[in-house]
Amino acid sequence: MSTIAGGRAARRQTLRRIRPRRSPAALLLFAVAAGAVAVVWLWWMNTPSLADNTAKILNAGRITGLLAGYLMALVVLQMARVPALERRVGSDRVARWHSMSGRYTISLVVAHVVLTMWGYALQAGKGFKDIVLVTIGTVTQLPDLGKASIGTGLLVLIGLLSVGGVRRRIPYDLWYHVHLLTYAVVFLTFWHQLSTGNDFVLTPTAQTAWYALYGSVTALVIWYRILTPIRLNMRHRMRVEAVIEEAPGVVSVLITGRKLHRMGAEAGQFFRWRFLAPGMRFSSHPYSLSATPRPNMLRITVKAIGDHSSALRELRPGVRVWAEGPYGSMTAQRRSRGKVLLVAGGVGITPMRTLFETLPGAPGDLTLLYRANTTQDLALWSELSQIAEDRGARLMYAVNSPDGERPDISADTLRRKLPDIDRHDVFMCGPPGFAQQVYEALRGAGVPARRIHHESFEM
Repeated sequence: MSTIAGGRAARRQTLRRIRPRRSPAALLLFAVAAGAVAVVWLWWMNTPSLADNTAKILNAGRITGLLAGYLMALVVLQMARVPALERRVGSDRVARWHSMSGRYTISLVVAHVVLTMWGYALQAGKGFKDIVLVTIGTVTQLPDLGKASIGTGLLVLIGLLSVGGVRRRIPYDLWYHVHLLTYAVVFLTFWHQLSTGNDFVLTPTAQTAWYALYGSVTALVIWYRILTPIRLNMRHRMRVEAVIEEAPGVVSVLITGRKLHRMGAEAGQFFRWRFLAPGMRFSSHPYSLSATPRPNMLRITVKAIGDHSSALRELRPGVRVWAEGPYGSMTAQRRSRGKVLLVAGGVGITPMRTLFETLPGAPGDLTLLYRANTTQDLALWSELSQIAEDRGARLMYAVNSPDGERPDISADTLRRKLPDIDRHDVFMCGPPGFAQQVYEALRGAGVPARRIHHESFEM
């Protein structure tokens, strides 16, 4: 079993970083809505007539295309891993925004293609049944539509592979790398917007704004997805030091490097890790730090639940490590009360362990509840016990009974264990079903939703 302790120095560092702030989510959503209103205004100002059905259909195709182009830029922005979004809003919320924006974009693109081609068919004196022939003719005649057609096909493919039922049946790495084709989609579909879109041909200012929008997003992607990770890894030069078994199916990977405490990571955050070993070079997965960073050591603790996490057990000392991050907003900055309850399910203990050690608090202010199937599955338990003893904190576990009955984690149980639970902040991490159960119990026990902090890696 590995032991890495940060102690008082880690708590002092955390205390310096506590600046309770509101999430900028509402402001960001307002800005997105304002941009959409500007796009609709541009369309309306360049719409001469909606007098007949053909004009209505063609102009419906125009507005769906404009909105699809606008949302496409936002989809890529949500993939750029901009720290202001990842750390202030939360990686899980940004991922949900990305998924929702992607669905809307695909719907708008399909509507744009169908409506525009239908309108062209009506202009040529044909009907909806001739839309395929009209589409083929239009693609071969108008500039940049060939590239746009390829991009649209790729976008539909990405959307199909991201549907819940399909997504769960394909390997994560396949889905991840196909998802990266979104960048190719943007490149292939961008140019026809300017060369065939009347709104940009007739309004040079709009064309300049469109270039600025896509140019800014491209710059952010290059900076945060390419240049920043290169700089981080060239500076810290990380390698695997050792792999240690913590519990059945759970291992810790110790990672050495240079000045690792200057990576800017906070308790509760995670990195995306890529291990440059055979069979793992092209896989990047999110794992939380399970100990506060030391100048020459980081630690992640992972449960074997998939091909990548299972392969970590086979890592050998000296393997190069490539990391991106830190990401995540489940840090001390979310704290708004003196008392804190930390709830962990399974390997969700990893971010909770760092918070348990570093969150400032007087004796009795901190409580950790750890849910596992058996006592043998309580990874890092000796470290948690030592932290609890040193800090005067409360440590509890909930495991199945010998006959397999699950423990009762309900509102009544929580109130019995912590009578003043409604005056706590709650941080929790665990499988989705567990997190939902605990969330409902916490709400039933009187904890306001704004003081329940949870971040999921589910994509």
